[in-house]
Amino acid sequence: MRLFLTSSPCADAEELPFVYREENGFAERLRERLPERPRGVMLAAYPEEHEHNDGMAEDFALALEALGCPPEDFRMLDGRCRLSEIHGAVRRSDLVILSGGHVPTQNRWFHKIRLASALKDYPGVVMGISAGTMNCCDPVYAQPEEPGEAADPAYRRFLPGLGLTRIMVLPHYQQVRDNRVDGLHLFDDLTIPDSRGRTFYALPDGSYVLQEDGRALLCGEAWLIRDGVMTAFTQPGEERIL
Repeated sequence: MRLFLTSSPCADAEELPFVYREENGFAERLRERLPERPRGVMLAAYPEEHEHNDGMAEDFALALEALGCPPEDFRMLDGRCRLSEIHGAVRRSDLVILSGGHVPTQNRWFHKIRLASALKDYPGVVMGISAGTMNCCDPVYAQPEEPGEAADPAYRRFLPGLGLTRIMVLPHYQQVRDNRVDGLHLFDDLTIPDSRGRTFYALPDGSYVLQEDGRALLCGEAWLIRDGVMTAFTQPGEERIL
């Protein structure tokens, strides 16, 4: 498996909804790891939002075409699909995209459809986006996001995940670093204390981790959060083996 853990792989484009980002070599590395006509699937974060999901699948397929890898087939897998259909489509694919959204909602659905089993020994490319990236890990750190989650003592911040990686990524750092949830600062009051005994990597959009052949390479700017301390880890354009 070649695993891309992204914050957001999408860049603005004039004639398309988006294209895959060129920065930090992302688009080039993705192109190199795909066949000329890949078969792709996208796993939803919100399995019942069918119209939204169909629009996402269309946009991500168009971006693959712009990348120079026009898909032979590309489809969204969501709540309309049977379990056997999902597993078969994943195993026949060259590219699996795990979409962004609400981490616990996607996590529950991934367990319901037994996605970890479908991805066991998968030889292709997996691209996680935001929540999809976070759910690749095991355990998953479900950083409080929505009102009520930080204040709720029953809210579970650590969840079982897909087990594709041990690297805990916190996406969209440039957007969320000053966020407050239930009156608490997302990083100072919640995430940094939660890092005791753990390691998180906060990534802005455009940075990513590529894990393959037993090695994980962090590409682009990132911050390390470990044992209650947050420090700059890499600079823009830098690469570092984890």
